[in-house]
Amino acid sequence: MIANLRTSSLRRPIQELPDALISQIAAGEVVERPASVVRELVDNALDAGAAQITLRLMAGGVRLIVVEDDGWGIPPTELPIALKRHATSKIRDLRELEAVSTLGFRGEALAAIHSIADCSIYSRAEGQDQAWQLDGHSGEIKPVARAKGTTVEVKELFFSTPARRKFLKSDATELAHCIESVRRHALARPDVGFAVWHEGKLIEQWRAHIGPDAQDQRLADVMGNDFMLDSVEVDFQGLLAPGASQAIRIWGRAGSPTASRARSDHQFFFVNGRYVRDKVLTHAARSAYQDVLHGLKQPAFALYLEIDPTRVDVNVHPTKIELRFRDSREVHQAVRHAVENALAVPRSQPVASVEPGMGAYPADHSTVDHSLAWRQSFMRLEDRPGHPVNDLASLWQPTGAQLLAEPASPWTSRKSEDPAGQGASDTQAWPLGRAVAQLKGIYILSENEQGLVIVDMHAAHERIVYERLKTQLDGQGLSSQPLLIPATFAATPQEVATAEAHQDTLRQLGLELTPFSPKTLAVRAVPATLAQGDAVELARSVLVELAQHEASQVIEQAHNQLLATMACHGAVRANRRLTLEEMNALLREMEQTERSDQCNHGRPTWRQVSLKDLDALFMRGR
Repeated sequence: MIANLRTSSLRRPIQELPDALISQIAAGEVVERPASVVRELVDNALDAGAAQITLRLMAGGVRLIVVEDDGWGIPPTELPIALKRHATSKIRDLRELEAVSTLGFRGEALAAIHSIADCSIYSRAEGQDQAWQLDGHSGEIKPVARAKGTTVEVKELFFSTPARRKFLKSDATELAHCIESVRRHALARPDVGFAVWHEGKLIEQWRAHIGPDAQDQRLADVMGNDFMLDSVEVDFQGLLAPGASQAIRIWGRAGSPTASRARSDHQFFFVNGRYVRDKVLTHAARSAYQDVLHGLKQPAFALYLEIDPTRVDVNVHPTKIELRFRDSREVHQAVRHAVENALAVPRSQPVASVEPGMGAYPADHSTVDHSLAWRQSFMRLEDRPGHPVNDLASLWQPTGAQLLAEPASPWTSRKSEDPAGQGASDTQAWPLGRAVAQLKGIYILSENEQGLVIVDMHAAHERIVYERLKTQLDGQGLSSQPLLIPATFAATPQEVATAEAHQDTLRQLGLELTPFSPKTLAVRAVPATLAQGDAVELARSVLVELAQHEASQVIEQAHNQLLATMACHGAVRANRRLTLEEMNALLREMEQTERSDQCNHGRPTWRQVSLKDLDALFMRGR
C-alpha cells in the first residue's frame, strides 16, 4: 500500500481537469458538513430579502435539507444558470467585489452543493403568476404551485463522494451544527423569522421582531433571559483613530464576568451583518476582560460591528467566515475600549441625587451627591502625612473641619436623627445599602431596598486600591513615601540582581530598593497608597514580577498585573474589624469605583440576596 502512495517515476502530462471533478474539488472547500449547506442557503435567502425562513431537515441534514423563503424569487429565465459555477446576481465587477455588502457573492455555493448532492429549486419571482421547478439532475424546468419566494431542496448529501460522507458525525451532532448555523443568522437579523424542523417536528423557532428593542428581544430569544439580566449594553460610535476619517460603530451586549463560561460557545461577532470568527476581534474582547475575568473562564458576548465595506476583505476564506481588516490595530483598539467602557461601570452605580423631603439628609443638602463629596475628601486625605489610604479609620472619617465645610455625611446625620439606624431612604439612595454587621472579619452584611448584600471586604478594597494605582501610574507615576526606618530583608542573588537592573522601573512604581549588603536589600520608600502595607512582602512580589518580564513590558504591557499584585498586598486583610462608618464608606467607594464588581483576580466582590430568596429559605407565604 505504501508503494502505491509513492509518486510514479513516469512523468504524467499536464491536462485540464473535467468540470465535474473541478466542482467536487471546489465543493470540498465550501461544503464541510450539512451545516455548511444550511449556512450558504440561508445566506442566499437573506440576500433575497426574505422575512421568514424555514429549514427542514432529515437525518441531521444528511438525507434532506430544504430551505424555504418568501424573498424576491428567481425568474424562470435565470433558473437554468442558477446551478452553474460563478453565476451570481450579487456582483458585476471588481469595484463591487471590493465593497461587497451581501452575504453571498462568489456564485460557487449552489454549484458546489449540486456537484455532491441531488438539488432542485422551486421559485416564484415577484410579479409572476406561476412558480417553476428546476430539476438539477436533468436540467428540466416545469411549472409548479408555490407562493412568492424560493425553495432549495438538497437530497443525499455527498452521495457522489461516499468517502466524504464517512467523515460525518452522528445525526444528532450534525443537527446541532445546523441549528447553530441558523442561530447565528437569527442573532444577525432580528427582523427575520426563523423556524427549524427535523423529521417533521418543530425544534427551534425565532419570531421576527420590529422596533427599537428588536435586537434585545432577539438576544433574549437566542441567548436566554439569564444572559440579558447578567450582561451590559455596549454602544460605541467614533473614528477608527484620532484624526481619521473612517468611522466605526460597535454595539450589542457583553456578559458580566460572573456570567463567564467554561467554553467559548457564547461568543458572537458580526461585521456588517456577517457572522465571523476573527483573531483580532476575539483577542480585543478577551483583553477587555483581562482585569475582571477569573482564571480560564470564557466571557459571553454578542457584538455587532459596522464599518465601511471597502475597509474589510471578506474574500479571504472559502466559507467566508474569516475576514481581514485594513486597519486591524485600530479596530482592535475600538473593540477593546468599547467593551472595557461598558464593563467599567459598576452594577452598583448610585443615584446621582436624593429627592427632597425623603428625610435621610438635611433639607438644605438634599440634592448633594454625598458619595462624590466623600470621595473628594478621601483624595485630600491621601496627600496628608499620617493619613495613608490603607488606614481605613483615617481614610473614611473626614476631619471635624471638613465636616463643617462640606455637607454632613449621611451616616453622621442619621446617627443624630435616627440612633436606631432605621431610616428607610438610605436603602433607596445607596444601591449597596447600609452596613449592619461584619461576619467573621471577612464579609460585610448590608441592607438595601432589594434585601441583603454580602460584600467580601478584602476583594472590594483590593479593587479600589488597584484602580487608584492604575490612575496614578497612567498619570505621572506612583508617588512614593520614604520610610523612617528602612525595611531590610535577606534576598536571593536573583532578587539583588533584579533590583539593581530595574531601578528606573521600581522608581516609576513608587518603590526604592537599594542593596544593604551583598545578600540584603533595603526598602527605603514605598508607594504612598500602600504605605501601611508590608513593605518587604510588597518588594518581594514586585521583584518576582520584574524577573518574569522585561522592564519595558512591565510598564507598557504587564503593569496592570504588577499593580494587581501590589494592590492585593495593600488591601485590608481578613479578620480586620471595621466600624460601621468604615464599612459604609467602603460601600460608597465601591459604588464609585470602576470594575468594582470584581476583584483583581476576577472573583465577585459582592452578592445580592433578595427578600424573595430569604422568604423561600423560611417558607414564608406558603
